[in-house]
Amino acid sequence: MPCYITTVSSPLGCLTLSCDGDFLTGLWIQDQKYFGGKVLKGECREKDDLPAFAAAEAWLSRYFAGECPVPGELPLRPEGSLFQREIWNLLCEIPYGQVTTYGALAKEAALRLGRERMSGQAAGGAVGHNPISIIIPCHRVVGADGSLTGYAGGISKKVWLLEHEGVDTRNNKIRIHPHSQENPL
Repeated sequence: MPCYITTVSSPLGCLTLSCDGDFLTGLWIQDQKYFGGKVLKGECREKDDLPAFAAAEAWLSRYFAGECPVPGELPLRPEGSLFQREIWNLLCEIPYGQVTTYGALAKEAALRLGRERMSGQAAGGAVGHNPISIIIPCHRVVGADGSLTGYAGGISKKVWLLEHEGVDTRNNKIRIHPHSQENPL
C-alpha cells in the first residue's frame, strides 16, 4: 500500500499527516509518543496535493477556528487490530466538548464485541495508539476520577484541546457526572 505524508501548521505546532492515496491513515503532533506508529514504518513519499490531505487540512482549519467538525466527514483508515478499531470508532462518537472515561470505553467496547468484560487499561492502550490524533478525539478520554491522564501528545496539549472545546480543566481534573459512567457515548 502506498504511503504519502505532508505537514501542516497548527496552534499545537507542526502536524504530520499520512494517507494511502485515498484515505487519511495518520495524524501526529510533533514529538508525540508513538509518532508514526505502524503507518510510517515503510517508505513514505512527501506529496501534499492529495484530496485526503486537502480534506483533513480543511477539517483541521475549521476545528481550530472553533467549529465542531465530526470525524465522519473525512475518509479515515486507521490501521490496527479489531479491538483497537472498535475503540477508535467509539472515540469518534464522543461529542465535541464532552469527555468519557477509559472504563466507560472498555464497557461499551466489550458490549459491542460480545465480550463479558474488558479492562480500562486495555482501552487505554488502544486510545494511546490512536494513529489519527485530534480528528479521532482521544483527548476526550479521562481517568475515572476526571484526571487528565495518558495523552500521547502530552498533557499540556490534551488540556489545550479540551479547553479549546470548552471543557473546564481547572487543576488538571474534569468533573465526571455520575450518569456519564453509565452512558458515555
